[in-house]
Amino acid sequence: MPDQKNNGLKRWAALSAIAIEMGVIIYVFVRFGKWLDTKYNPEGKLFIILCTLAGLAISLFLVIKQTNKLNS
Repeated sequence: MPDQKNNGLKRWAALSAIAIEMGVIIYVFVRFGKWLDTKYNPEGKLFIILCTLAGLAISLFLVIKQTNKLNS
């Protein structure tokens, strides 16, 4: 019984880390997009949109990769 509880705690910790990692990646890409917009495109939001989408794609790829590793 203790092994099941310990395994559940490890899985919960891993999923929490994945969520934090996803949030950090998206946040960094959004900040980078804002910086690019202020530097190269002050009147538009092109870079923030592109960087946000790139951050989402990368974070989703990593989430899928890590959850597949957890399930195997």
